[in-house]
Amino acid sequence: MSISSSLVFKTAREQAKMIADGDISSEELVRLHLEQIERVNPAVNAMVTMVAESAIEQARKADRARIDGKQLGRLHGLPIAVKDLHNTAGILTTQGSPIYKDYVPTEDDLIVERVKRAGAIVVGKSNTPEFGAGSQTFNAVFGSTKNPYDVTKTCGGSSGGTGVALACGMVPIATGSDLGGSLRNPAAWSNVVGIRPAPGRVPTLGGLGWSNLSTGGPMGRTVDDIAIQLSVMAGHDARSPLSIPESATAFADIPERDFKGTRIAWSKDLGGRPIDAENSRVTEEQRHVFEDLGCIVEDDEPDLSTTDEIFQSLRAYSFGIKHELHLRDHRDKMKETVIWNAEQGLNMSAIKLAHAEQLRTKLWEQLMVFFDRYEFLALPVTSVPPFSIDEEYVTEINGIELETYLDWMWPCYTISVTGLPAMSVPAGFTNSGLPVGLQLVGRPRDETGLLQLAGAFERETNFWKQRPGLVG
Repeated sequence: MSISSSLVFKTAREQAKMIADGDISSEELVRLHLEQIERVNPAVNAMVTMVAESAIEQARKADRARIDGKQLGRLHGLPIAVKDLHNTAGILTTQGSPIYKDYVPTEDDLIVERVKRAGAIVVGKSNTPEFGAGSQTFNAVFGSTKNPYDVTKTCGGSSGGTGVALACGMVPIATGSDLGGSLRNPAAWSNVVGIRPAPGRVPTLGGLGWSNLSTGGPMGRTVDDIAIQLSVMAGHDARSPLSIPESATAFADIPERDFKGTRIAWSKDLGGRPIDAENSRVTEEQRHVFEDLGCIVEDDEPDLSTTDEIFQSLRAYSFGIKHELHLRDHRDKMKETVIWNAEQGLNMSAIKLAHAEQLRTKLWEQLMVFFDRYEFLALPVTSVPPFSIDEEYVTEINGIELETYLDWMWPCYTISVTGLPAMSVPAGFTNSGLPVGLQLVGRPRDETGLLQLAGAFERETNFWKQRPGLVG
C-alpha cells in the first residue's frame, strides 16, 4: 500500500488534525481521495455523481481560511460523500429514481447544510436504492453497488454507497439515513460504523415532521468518526417539531468510561426469529468482550412481538403519502416493491394506523421497564450475511419463507420502532471473509453512553482495521 493509499484510510479526526496542523493541505487531501475514487469505484459503483472541480475549489478556499487564521470547523477540509437521498444545492440528486434522474435542487437538506458549515467538502453523491427502499443498493439510474469484500454480493442499503465509499477509503466521513436499518445494515456489511440516533437528534425539515420512524445520521470507519460527525449534524432547530434542544457539542469528545457492573441484555434472535447460523456464530463469539470489560451480560430481550405490525403500518403510511403523486404520474418508472409499499399505505384504514400507534405506545411503556433493568441491549444487525448481488431481497431463512421484501430486515426494523438510539459496529467475518456487524441499543436519547460502549468494544477488537479481501 502506498503512502497516499494508507493516508486515505486514516481516521477522520487524524485527517482533520493533519489539515489543522498544516501537515497536508485540504486540496492535497481531496485530490488523494478523488484519485482513490477513480481507482477503486469502477469495481464497486459506490459514488455515482462526482463534483471534483467544485470540491477542489472548495478545498482551496478551506486552505486559504486556515492560512488566514480563521476559526476552523470540526470537519474543516475533509471530503464527504452525501447519500443520494439528501438534497445538495447545484448537485444532481436522483433518489435512485428515473423520475428524478435530472433533478438538481437549489437548496441543501439541513444535514448537508450543517456538515458544510462545519467545513466538510462535498466530493460527490453515494448510491442508494430507489427512494431508499430496501436493504439492497441498486436502481435503474446508476445500477448496483457491490460489496467491497466480495463484488458478487450486496453491500446492503439503503446507505449502501455510503458504506462502501468509507470502506474503500474514498471518503473519511459520509451522510446517511435510516428508516428500517439503512445506517446499520450497510455499515455491518462494509465493516464500518453506522448510528441511528434518537428521533430528533439529527433534525429534518419538511415531509412528515411529526413522524419519528426515519432519521438522518452519520457513518464512518470508527466510532470516533461517528461521534465527531454527530457533533455537527445534531442540534436543535425550531423548524423541526421533534428536534432535541440539548447541545450536540459534547459528542465531539466522548470520554472513555469504566463499564464494570454495567448490565447488558444479550439476544441471539429476539426470542426465536429466523437467523443464519454463520451470521449468528460471528456475533455470539463477541459476547466475551463485554464480559471482559466487566459488564454483566445476561440472555434476555424485551417483548418486540408487535414490532412487525407497527413497522409495516407506519412504513406503509409514510410511503403512501410520499408516493401518492408518483403513483399517479409515474407508476411506470417505479419498482414493484415501492409500488406495493405505497399502495399498502394508500389502502390502509385510519383505524389500522391508529392501532399501530397504540401498540407502539404500549411497547414504549414495556421498554422503559426493560431498560430500567438493563442499560444496553446487544443483538445482530442482520439476519443473514451479504447475499447475491443478483437477488433483490431475501425470500427465506433456514427454510422459513418470508412474506414481504422487508421481513429479513427484522433485526434493524424492530429497533427502529422503539425510538431508541442504536448502532452497528464491526464484529468479525464469516468463514468466507464477509463482514458481520453487532447492533448495540441504548436508553432513550443516550447516544453518549452508546458511543462509549461501542468505543470500548472497538478498542478491544479493532475489526475495522481488518480488511481481508477488500477491493482496492
